[in-house]
Parts: sequence; C-alpha cells; structure tokens
Amino acid sequence: MSKVGRVRGTGGRRVSVVRTGWIRRWPRNLRADLWTVRPDPLPLSVWLRWLPHGLLCLAAFGVTLGDAAQLRDNGHLGAWPAFLVALASGCAVVLALRRPVAGWWLSMTKTLVGAVAVHGKLGSVSGVAFTWPWTAAGIIAHLLVLLLLALRVRTRAAVEALALTALLTYLLEAGWGGAHHQSTGVVTVVLSTVVVVLGSALRGRREARAQLVEQTTLTAGERARRTLLEERNRIARELHDVVAHHMSVISIQAQVAPHLVERPPRELVENLAGIRQNALEALTELRRVLGVLRSENPEDPYGLGHPGNGAAPHAPQPTLDRLDALIENTRAAGLDVTCEVTGKVRPYAPGVELSAYRIVQEALSNALRHAPGSRVRVEVAHLRGGVRLAVTNSRPRHPGPPSTGAGHGLLGMRERAAMLGGTVTAAGTPAGGFAVAAFLPRDGTPSAPPPGPAPIPSPSPSGEPTA
Repeated sequence: MSKVGRVRGTGGRRVSVVRTGWIRRWPRNLRADLWTVRPDPLPLSVWLRWLPHGLLCLAAFGVTLGDAAQLRDNGHLGAWPAFLVALASGCAVVLALRRPVAGWWLSMTKTLVGAVAVHGKLGSVSGVAFTWPWTAAGIIAHLLVLLLLALRVRTRAAVEALALTALLTYLLEAGWGGAHHQSTGVVTVVLSTVVVVLGSALRGRREARAQLVEQTTLTAGERARRTLLEERNRIARELHDVVAHHMSVISIQAQVAPHLVERPPRELVENLAGIRQNALEALTELRRVLGVLRSENPEDPYGLGHPGNGAAPHAPQPTLDRLDALIENTRAAGLDVTCEVTGKVRPYAPGVELSAYRIVQEALSNALRHAPGSRVRVEVAHLRGGVRLAVTNSRPRHPGPPSTGAGHGLLGMRERAAMLGGTVTAAGTPAGGFAVAAFLPRDGTPSAPPPGPAPIPSPSPSGEPTA
C-alpha cells in the first residue's frame, strides 16, 4: 500500500521513485548485458561471404604490429612485454568476431595494463610524446571491438560498454594522470560514441529488414490462406444449390408417391410424410446457409466477377450442356476458340457437371485475360470412368494487361477437382502457350485417371515452373 501511495503521490516524488528503481536495477542489468562470454558470431556477408572476417583479421595483425612498435619505441617497454600487451589488442578484435562482449573486456583490460605499464616512464620519454592512456593502435582496435559489439548486442548493452569505456578513460587520464604525454581521452570517447551510434543504427536496420521479411512472409501466407478460403466459399455456394435441388426433388417425390398407389398402407403414407417433412426442414436450413454465404456480395453471389441485379442465385447451375453457349460468348469477346467433343455422352453427378463447366470457363477466362489474340482449343472427352478436359492456347500475339485478380483461377480448378477425386495440371507449352488439363471421375469418387496426353511443363521467365 505504501508503494502504491508513493507512486500516486506528487510528480516530484513519482520521478524520484522511478529514478531510484532504475538505479537499483542498473547493476543487475549491467551484469546481465556485459558479464557474459556467450558466442554471438558475426554473420556472413550476403555478397562478400568471408571477406569482412578476413579484413578484420588483417586489421588485427596490423594493430598488433603497430601497438608493439609504439609501446617499445615510445613507451620504452621491453620487447616481450610490449609484444604481449599489443597481442592482446589484436586478439580482442579477433575474439570479438565470435564473442563481442569477451573481446570488449579483453580490450579494456589491455588498455588498463598498458597504461599502468608505461605510466612511470611518461616523464622520462624524450622525443615524440607518448599517447596516453590509449595508444594510437589501441584506439583503432577498441573502435573495431565496439563496432562489432554494437552490431550484435542490444543498444542498452552497447551504451553501457561506451559508458564504461568513458569511465575508464576518465579515471586513467583525469584521476591518475601523468606528465609529458599526448592526451587521447577526448578523441577516444568521441570516436567511440560515433562508432556505437553507427553500429546500433546498422543493427536496427538489419533487424527492421528481418522483421519486414518475416512480416512479408506472414502476409503472403495469410493472403494465400484467404484466397483458398474465398475459393472454397464460392464452390460451397454453388454446390449448396445442387444439394438444394435434390432435396426439392426428394420432397416432391415423397409427396406424389402415395397417389401412385390405389390404397397405400397407412405406415407407407406416414413414412413418406416424414421423409417429405425432413426434406422440407433440410431445404429450409439450406436456404438459410445460402443466405449467409451470399450476403457478402449480393450483386455477385457466386463471385464470378460479373455484378448484376442479384438474380443469379435463382438461376440453375450450369452444366456441360451449356458449354456451347460459353464458347460462343468467348468467341464474341474476340478469342478464336475451337471445340472438340469425343466419346459417348454419359450421365454425370451434378457436382461433376458443374465443376467441369467451371474449369473450362476459368481456363477460357484466363486465356482471354492473359493471352489476347491467341488460338484456343477446347477438348472434352467422355470416357467410361469420367470426363477429361483440356484447354490449350497458343502464344499470345501481344502481351496482356496486368492482372488485377486475386489469383483464384488455378486454385479454384484444383479445389474443385480435389473435391471430386479428380486431378488438374496447368503448365506452359513448348510453343509458348499454356495448357490446362483435368480429369473428373463420373460419380465424383476418387479413381485413377485413364492415360492421355498431358501438357509439357516449361519454365517461366523467373526460372520456376508455371504450374
């Protein structure tokens, strides 16, 4: 209760509580961010692969040689001590390639050890003034380490590393100090700040691009899923009409059947009356479902892209008997279409008739939209086990306009065929055209399609199959 009271008090007290909490949490956050040696490898460059790693290793080698020469010549350290201290700078850069936090700690430790080693000689060095507390090569090495750190850790951790770098520089230069040296504290802190800001910005940009790619992938998946559901919804609207028609026939037959017998038994009349009542109830429920499915777009209830007066739900569903009218309408739209029907016409299930008509309709619509001026051949083969469809168009005479559709065409064909146990193939032809072939079983149950010609796939301009 007291804690809540403090937070809900005056503005000054609230800010004081927030600052106190942040100060208390800062050591714990600092330990979690910088007291770790977990691996965090530098990712490979997209185009250059291992080249950045090689350049950094080469820079580490140069830093080692330069730092050793400066510590030995200007700092008057022995050859081996100077080499060991300088080697720590190069190792810090190489270590930061895989473990950036550990590399940063090694660079800080090397700077502290090197500054302590040469501090007593600052007043006795003649000639060029020694750079202290950071050597020139040490500054370069630490900047590389800070850049590698900022590229792979959170911004908070990079800022903490920058703050500790500035604190160490201040304690060595202002707190301890020395005579006759060239100060490098301000330059080191300023350059370190620039490097941390640059590395954090690059890291933020890389993360933003990764999130954009992930979001784009999710959006594409959702769009494909929505397209699939929309196409299935459209198929369901049409098949509901077919089912409703059969339920109406059952109801009428159950009503007429008692009148076909001179003195029908009472049990028969009651059973037929029950069948008719169940059919009427099922028909009522189907009408309700159809109303829900069609309410999304009353002007285009079947999603055919031809808005009208909303009267389409009351028209009968098309079958293969209306295929001639469909082809004539396509010819009137400017497409050269020929049709060939082979085999003996057999009765098909209503869903097969409807799906066959819709597959041919969609294939002709695609040819009209994407291959203007081409010649189209429609083949309908009535076989013992079902119906085989093939719609092939030649190379278009001129490119078609950009498509504004949602990509339902081929998806709808495959969904209709899969629902009935059939198959659909769609691919480019060697002559530059496109072919759609489908087989639908006669009774709508899965069966192996009979042998027949199939379109030969050809690669698209992007190098991937078109189907």
